[in-house]
Amino acid sequence: METSELLKKVRQIEIKTRGLSRNVFAGQYHTAFKGRGMAFSEVREYQYGDDIRDIDWNVTARYVRPYVKVFEEERELTVMLLIDVSGSKDFGSVTQLKKDVTTEIAATLAYSAIQNNDKIGLIFFSDKIEKFIPPQKGKKHILYVIRELIDFQPDDKKTNISQALQYLTGAIKKRCTAFLISDFIDKSSYQDALTIANRKHDVVAIQVYDRRETALPDVGLMKIKDAETGVEQWIDCSSKRVREIYRKWWDKRQEEMYKAFTKCGVDSVNITTEDDYVKSLLTLFAKRN
Repeated sequence: METSELLKKVRQIEIKTRGLSRNVFAGQYHTAFKGRGMAFSEVREYQYGDDIRDIDWNVTARYVRPYVKVFEEERELTVMLLIDVSGSKDFGSVTQLKKDVTTEIAATLAYSAIQNNDKIGLIFFSDKIEKFIPPQKGKKHILYVIRELIDFQPDDKKTNISQALQYLTGAIKKRCTAFLISDFIDKSSYQDALTIANRKHDVVAIQVYDRRETALPDVGLMKIKDAETGVEQWIDCSSKRVREIYRKWWDKRQEEMYKAFTKCGVDSVNITTEDDYVKSLLTLFAKRN
């Protein structure tokens, strides 16, 4: 992408997603994703109704009247975006490519994090770790993140979600909130890695897919290409049996994915390329309150 075109695209994404995160997600994001815990703030005189367990006995003894400790939430979070950049991201049949929807969702989450004074970092992955951007704060960093989301070109086209989760577990030492954004089309199992990652971090799964991936159209012979392997073949979409086999494959894959999320205790949401992702994210946030 040419520099002028890229800058224009960055600006468009910045304006849209910054507005969404400020006007729509501000409160919901804050309550849905908590800080690390409670930190001591100050002491004040005891008031009727205060928990006696919060009494600071040293200060109380010094002033010969009861004082209590006041705590406040440690708000600052580290937010990691794990972005699937495998070949299947370039599919889209309705209004947008999966890559475009993923970019907008990731940018909106990134702005929400920055506006809550959280750090934001990225892991781009295919069947390997394509790029790691360490978590930081600030407008300069967020613009760099958006530019990479728009223009990043991976080396490989296949998918290995397990490897991305293992990298997250090893690279980020302190507990973080990690958004795993993928179509979850992965031939290998990622459940074990997801279980381990979610024990250390707060992992949230966001599936982005296209409606045309769920069922074959009745259009006769059609040439299809696997975006990750490059393998091409002709299939007879006029055959009801062929369409049923494909639909059963999709349904089974979705069922296995949901079972993995449930077993690992991971919150999730699925978003199609034609969905209003704003509503979907708000639903996800509401589930966590």
